[in-house]
Amino acid sequence: MTTRILIVGGGYVGMYTALRLQRALRRDEALITVIDADSYMTYQPFLPEAAAGNLEPRHVIVPLRRVLRRCRVINGWVTRIDTASRTVDFEPRPGEARRIGYDLLVVAVGSISRTLPIPGLAECGIGFKTVEEAIHLRNQVLAQLDLAASTDDQATRRRALTFAFVGAGYAGVEAIAELEDMATYACRYFPSIERSDMSWYLIEATGRILPEVGPEMGRWTLEQLRARGIDVRLGTRLNSAENGHVELDDGTSFDTATLVWTAGVKPHPVVGSGDLPLDEKGRVKATAELTVEGHEDVFCAGDSAAVPDLTRPGEFCAPNAQHAVRQAKVLAGNVVATLRGRPRVPYRHAYAGSVASLGLHKGVAQIYGRKLRGPLAWFVHRTYHLSRIPTFNRKVRVLVDWTLALFFPRETAALGALSDPRREFEYAARGRSS
Repeated sequence: MTTRILIVGGGYVGMYTALRLQRALRRDEALITVIDADSYMTYQPFLPEAAAGNLEPRHVIVPLRRVLRRCRVINGWVTRIDTASRTVDFEPRPGEARRIGYDLLVVAVGSISRTLPIPGLAECGIGFKTVEEAIHLRNQVLAQLDLAASTDDQATRRRALTFAFVGAGYAGVEAIAELEDMATYACRYFPSIERSDMSWYLIEATGRILPEVGPEMGRWTLEQLRARGIDVRLGTRLNSAENGHVELDDGTSFDTATLVWTAGVKPHPVVGSGDLPLDEKGRVKATAELTVEGHEDVFCAGDSAAVPDLTRPGEFCAPNAQHAVRQAKVLAGNVVATLRGRPRVPYRHAYAGSVASLGLHKGVAQIYGRKLRGPLAWFVHRTYHLSRIPTFNRKVRVLVDWTLALFFPRETAALGALSDPRREFEYAARGRSS
């Protein structure tokens, strides 16, 4: 009888696991099903470059059905995982909810933004985890420049030219650095706007930024951001953002139309919907062999799993792409071993280091203890992630984007209608001329 392998999640872990399984298993050996809300995997390290216009957004995603030709891909949401009955509850985008059974389960649902009950945040803020959010932020920043250049009202102009980012980890630092770099470049096409007219705030509750690259490189990055006119507030919290009026706990207040929340992530809530064992942070308790504790037929990895770090006894693997991609390789191998009655192997990977882009030709990195900064770190950042983005197709497309950018200026037009594509048609349908 063909074994039913169900993979919940089509991100790093889900897609890479499915890709390896379809290569390793015979067609009659297993039926592989992948469930995800989207039909593509997003390569998140390239989101800042997509937001800044250095990369075409379509080139930072990988269509699941194109690369997982031997897998069944279905789109929708898993709302409950029941290991006792070996089933998951599935809700498709349209249609009736149904229950799907499995023999082996891979939980790879990833994480979502960790928000706080701050007044106005849900109404005014936006995250930076999806390609849709990256496209929106690019259009938002450029649209605010358009607005500021078109109004005579000084309050409206100040609000439009004020940009606030909360959270100074990788996502926050790379997002603000790339978008500020893009906006500064775009100013050459707006005679009435100087770089000094814009206000960029990076708000961080702790006392440091980019903890992943170490204290020394974090301080260097802080100096670089401040030298570019970015107001970095350490040890500062967001108290309120109602109607776009931001209030910080240090007494600062200002109005903004752009509030980006990148203050951490948390495991996807579906892991707590059933009977999976969770730790105090809401992560699935995993073994070193990437099985769920007490469940030999359930595997897990990635942001939603508490995977023991064998290189640092007593600690867990960080929730990042470096671990996720490598965990997927081991996980897939262990699924195959389980099917064929062979022993599983533990996941072990010593953290290689971190790289971050701070805008065009700017970067910071710490790799195997070696500290890099400036253009060299930026080059290493691009080279590393070019090697990691899946499929030869996407590698070539990304490389072509970068090559063309060497010879042609950046695009600085805002396509705001993308978020409201029916506006023009509705206007026409009401019998008015545009």
